[in-house]
Amino acid sequence: MLIQDYDKLIFEISTEGHTAYDLPASEIEDYDLDSELGDYSRKEPARLPEVSELQLLRHYTALSNRNFGVESGPYPLGSCTMKYNPKVNEEVAALDGFSNIHPNQDPESIQGAMELMYNLQEYLKEITQFDAVTLQPAAGAHGELASILTFKAYFEAIGEGDQRKTILIPDTAHGTNPATAVVAGYDIVELPSREDGLIDVEAVREAAGPDVAGIMVTNPSTAGLFEQDAKEIADIIHEAGGLVFYDGANLNAIMGISSPAAMGFDACHMNLHKTFTGPHGGGGPGSGPIGVVDKLAPYIPGPNVVKDGDKYVFETPEKSYGRIKGDFGNFGVNVRAYNYIRAMGPEGLRRASEDAVLNANYLRARVKDHYNAPFDQFNKNDFVLDLTNFKKEYDIVAKDVGKRLLDYGVHAPTTYFPLIIQECLMVEPTDTESKRDLDYTADVFIKIAEEIKEDPELVKTAPHNTPVRRIDEAQTSRKPILKYNFEDHESPADSK
Repeated sequence: MLIQDYDKLIFEISTEGHTAYDLPASEIEDYDLDSELGDYSRKEPARLPEVSELQLLRHYTALSNRNFGVESGPYPLGSCTMKYNPKVNEEVAALDGFSNIHPNQDPESIQGAMELMYNLQEYLKEITQFDAVTLQPAAGAHGELASILTFKAYFEAIGEGDQRKTILIPDTAHGTNPATAVVAGYDIVELPSREDGLIDVEAVREAAGPDVAGIMVTNPSTAGLFEQDAKEIADIIHEAGGLVFYDGANLNAIMGISSPAAMGFDACHMNLHKTFTGPHGGGGPGSGPIGVVDKLAPYIPGPNVVKDGDKYVFETPEKSYGRIKGDFGNFGVNVRAYNYIRAMGPEGLRRASEDAVLNANYLRARVKDHYNAPFDQFNKNDFVLDLTNFKKEYDIVAKDVGKRLLDYGVHAPTTYFPLIIQECLMVEPTDTESKRDLDYTADVFIKIAEEIKEDPELVKTAPHNTPVRRIDEAQTSRKPILKYNFEDHESPADSK
């Protein structure tokens, strides 16, 4: 069978003399850049692939079709809220007044963009019920770090910086939480969960003391459960003189229903690239603004946008520890989030959270008779499945099921997280999936459960229908091939 060769590297379809562009002769005088670069100048021309424009388009279209994204099929990546990103947001972000401005422009010339940033700060304050917001952080973990550094600046200002050296981390926290605390210079103490998957309040009470700077709580947790004792936990930490951070990665479950401030938290980060439909995945870009209570507002990073009469200006809080990112956050993602919030309105945001919770509980109800679904209680935006029984009986592990899902056009859920369950799948269908697609996803889960019992080897060797079959994951992490080696490959152009 003959097939086109667009699965090859672009160097391998290169043919001498082909070009993908045709530019008119330049009227600008040539500039000798090599003389400026000196020893750093290139000694020979770069070896670039030679392809026509059509070949170029076919090559990259073929590559994109081999990738799996939220527009390819259901993408239930737990605790990451891989919801659909409306295309209208892309159109708005591409408007000239947003896409063709520069952070070093005079603020007078970008008043429209600054008004958007100011209003977005105000909307996020309303959603979280906090007193101040900064758009500076570039992603979720960056927002965590900005919050904990704000805690640190506050304690140093009140003379308790040397005293408070510990951050408490529940064992259901996101993996970035302990990393954030360590990077910020704190020691960490892990707190256990109860059998019902919730934080052990008595363990919090026992750990709270004069050395504790704060606690980092993900709510709903990575087990998909609402921490019903969140207010009591916050009170315990406050009584010990500490502060309470809310990991807002799962904010998609509570918008318009509750708020971090109402639960007694002092700061939180918000993933605009998750909850508020900015693009997510593939390594960037994200946006992780933080909100804080009034007493922490002087310490947050800046500059931020404030309103001065009928103008918008940049201002850094008086006791701020400075920038945490160049310029003013990931502006393009912030534009998308602003458009989403304006389009949805208060009732729409609440409905999104209600739909996210409904979809998660519906999907869990459909599959729980075929998989072990621990913590048999009402879930929030995601839920977990425990595959320990499949491992014991059939030697099938969580990643095997995740890879088999790809054969049916469903992306794998988060695997091996939270860490309190050894063989874990964390499933989050999000609010943007229809009942039809939820039912399809449930049917696929059920079919795979049947396959495990009938033909476990089929599942163990999956995926079978994807462009790339099962790979050696350890080798791909330890020995990635990051460049094209001309000596190992002979292109058609070289063979002529």
